[in-house]
Amino acid sequence: MKRLLWLDDIRDPMVGDWLVFSPLERPFEVHWVKTYDEFKKWIMEHDMPDGVCFDHDLSDFQAWKASCPENFNSAYEESLKLGKRDKWDEILAGEKTGMDCAKWMVDRVLDGHGLLPKWNIQSSNPAGADNIRGLLDNFKKHHPEKCA
Repeated sequence: MKRLLWLDDIRDPMVGDWLVFSPLERPFEVHWVKTYDEFKKWIMEHDMPDGVCFDHDLSDFQAWKASCPENFNSAYEESLKLGKRDKWDEILAGEKTGMDCAKWMVDRVLDGHGLLPKWNIQSSNPAGADNIRGLLDNFKKHHPEKCA
């Protein structure tokens, strides 16, 4: 049976109608991962899935940054005044997104570990979704032989 890897920290693919985003036709198994580390681990243990659904923001922090940039920016500026820039830089540097997952997956395919699976994006972050789409579309354009 085909396998769909669902990357999303919040949206349960089995609740509601989220699976309309699947790039695969039914039937398929759904495997839900919520973080960059879970994404990598699943692929390393099970090989490439037949399809992937990407979310971009994989934490409350990333979602807040994307949905309320003015609040994020004012909070960041306030922390700079208080001399707490290092803490924010540490948080920002450590946060992994769906884009990081897509980059890792592309690198894995380029290293000879399977083909790029079919994919779609269910992210509510338009800029993040565009970045993932751009990366994967560009890969498909330049390496069609490495795509499922």
